[in-house]
Amino acid sequence: TRELSKTKALSFEFNVISFGAEADGQTDDTHAFVSAWEKACESKGRVELLVPKGTYLIGPINSVLLCSFDWFLCLQGYLKASTELFKYDSGGGWIEFRWLEGLILTGGGTFDGQGVKAWPYNNCLQDSNCRILPTSVKFMGTNKTLVQDITSINSMFFHIALVGCNNFIGSKIKITAPEDSPNTDGIHIERSSHVYVSHSRIGTGDDCISIGQGNSHVAITNISCGPGHGISVGSLGKYPNEEDVSGLVVKDCIMTGTSNGIRIKTWPNSPGSSAATNMTFKNIVMNNVSNPIIIDQSYCPSLSCSSKAPSRVKLSDIYFKNIRGTSSSEVAVSLECSRGFPCQNIYLEDVHLNLSSGDKSSTSLCSNAAKESASNTLSWKSEMELRPESKSMERGEEEMSRQRLCVCLLGLSSLKRRSLIIDILPTKADSKILCKQPE
Repeated sequence: TRELSKTKALSFEFNVISFGAEADGQTDDTHAFVSAWEKACESKGRVELLVPKGTYLIGPINSVLLCSFDWFLCLQGYLKASTELFKYDSGGGWIEFRWLEGLILTGGGTFDGQGVKAWPYNNCLQDSNCRILPTSVKFMGTNKTLVQDITSINSMFFHIALVGCNNFIGSKIKITAPEDSPNTDGIHIERSSHVYVSHSRIGTGDDCISIGQGNSHVAITNISCGPGHGISVGSLGKYPNEEDVSGLVVKDCIMTGTSNGIRIKTWPNSPGSSAATNMTFKNIVMNNVSNPIIIDQSYCPSLSCSSKAPSRVKLSDIYFKNIRGTSSSEVAVSLECSRGFPCQNIYLEDVHLNLSSGDKSSTSLCSNAAKESASNTLSWKSEMELRPESKSMERGEEEMSRQRLCVCLLGLSSLKRRSLIIDILPTKADSKILCKQPE
């Protein structure tokens, strides 16, 4: 096995320049990219694709990435999205990776969604029949994926989305959009499992990271978040037949100037029932954050929701541990659970949040959190013994951190396949895959 830091630079069989890309930032290079992708898909075995330095104007690439074999994509260039919105499918992606196994995306390059020209058309809160703007980079049904050392700026909608993915590692990702940009979530995760995102900086106009329905075994560590809406679970409960969320760990993160810190949000009047359980949030610093800890089971961003029926998303076994810093809102902890399905087993340990102004003490709100027995407990103390469930969660987190993702690298110095083991551990975050244009 080889560690990433010892990996030699690769030679690349497919270079978009060889397929006619001008890389001048003005010529539409979509055809060159599609041609390179299509030719690569005809190959037998692993694909190594290079996008060298330069600025590339490209439209959506979302129909040809259906190859089932391994891809190594070295993105050194600067990709600019076409602003001709009619070219994109509603709710689709600008760049989509579908059903790939063993994809590595790295190289220090940038995805520029040019969202400034598209944001005025984001009107879905007012129009339920709206056209959903494209996500910049979308992973659909991928397995054993590594994304490292890339930048995404000014997405039209989400920056990065994972849908139905397994075994995904993301590190050293930088995501930037203005604080007032609509729906520019940094990383959205949905119906995915064994996802690890670490050592990244995210500042957007929406959630830095959003955990949607159907996720399990997700770890988020060492994230710098701000501006934005914090790290969110949800929103959940808007649609029928949503899948449960379980096995989430968020730790060692810093929130700065965000409108929320850690937030769990579910819709009222849910059309179906689901659950979100076994979640731990620990070692998190809040710097002048509004709503540092918030459970909102009456979430309604459009202010036009029916509240006749409560949220049917059941929240349980949620741990907040070592949350410290300053709150810009007087209410630092707000636990507003569903009146029909009260929260169960909510634990807060070593939560120390002071008002940023220093004028007075911060306060908390709590409603509909079940407390009638030892098994239905809301506990909040500065120091407390962890219940067995919490210790079990710690063991589960350690077990997850030891999982390994095996991908194959072709062409290190010959045409032999070599196995590369990537440890899912924070200590491996400084490892780096090298790629450069062949001389």
